[in-house]
Amino acid sequence: MNNLEIRKVLTLSDLKKFIDFQFRLYKGNTFWCPPLIFDELNTLRKDKNPAFEYCDAEYWIAYRDNKPVGRIAGIINHKESERWSEKLARFGWIDFYDDPEVSKALIETVKEWGREKGMTGIHGPLGFTDMDPEGMMTEGFDQISSLSAIYNYPYYVSHMEQLGFRKITDWIQFEIKIPDVIPDKVERMTRIVLDRYKLHLLKPGKASEIRPYASKMFRMYNEAFHDLYGFTALTERQMDIYTRQYFDFIRPEFVSLVVDENDEIAGFGITMPCLAKALQKARGRLFPFGFIHLLRAMRWNDTIHMYLIGVRPDYQGKGVLALVYHELNKAYIKAGIKIARTHPQLEENFRAISIWKNYDARVNIRRRCWVTEI
Repeated sequence: MNNLEIRKVLTLSDLKKFIDFQFRLYKGNTFWCPPLIFDELNTLRKDKNPAFEYCDAEYWIAYRDNKPVGRIAGIINHKESERWSEKLARFGWIDFYDDPEVSKALIETVKEWGREKGMTGIHGPLGFTDMDPEGMMTEGFDQISSLSAIYNYPYYVSHMEQLGFRKITDWIQFEIKIPDVIPDKVERMTRIVLDRYKLHLLKPGKASEIRPYASKMFRMYNEAFHDLYGFTALTERQMDIYTRQYFDFIRPEFVSLVVDENDEIAGFGITMPCLAKALQKARGRLFPFGFIHLLRAMRWNDTIHMYLIGVRPDYQGKGVLALVYHELNKAYIKAGIKIARTHPQLEENFRAISIWKNYDARVNIRRRCWVTEI
């Protein structure tokens, strides 16, 4: 008798169980980076996340013998469907024990939901927007993950293949060794780029000095990433929420801002000390003591995570991206940072990833977006 049951998340209590499942599944795993529970709740709650202005979503938990054994989210991003003229539902927040019956039941549930909504296929793992974690790990399972990225067990890959999914794109991440000094020729090139395009560097002394540029950065982000796979432009409300959530928390010395003669953003880089180990100690909670681990990691750390980096389209290919990284490298050297890890970058985004050939860098994690028809 089949005792597997798929239950839709209907209440706040159900949603908390949905979030809690990953803590059960990855308990004791030294590479998984837990999310902050309140942040997960704000993302998944329909009354909190402004993405629901243009997205539909449902969540399900798989139970066997009344115990949770898997979970999945189904998302329809209507802006994406209009932008790319495709009827693809997204799946995300997918986790399961190594049981093919469970993974199949979860995927079939999203497929059925997608068909009812008029979709012709599903792809993922994807969130509501590119600001959410995306991409299933296919390489780098012995590398520590981050707050903004997905970790999953190696067996997930064979499950997806057995379920008939195929690769549609990959994201890759780099680990970069920070040099001890900046070569003189790089310094000279920096001055040339600044002078040629009448650019200058902002050097904020505190996070509050960056906030006035936040909306400009997000608008430029919408321009710069417009043509990348699955991208959905952020709304003004989303920009405001992300600004309030994150911009008071960043360390200004690890932010690079390049502006033109009109004080408009030409390029930027938002990076932060790696919080993965601190989040493991916090176990998803800021209180009563989780925030202490995070504060320590923000101040005493030799590893940086590059969260969001972009260059305005009219300045791409003109050395501005190298300028952003150059300024960040100077800050890293001064702070004693030894290793930088990039955010996932699409493998076909050649202009962005080609810069790493100039560094002591290696690909340490690969993530995949899968697709199949329904």
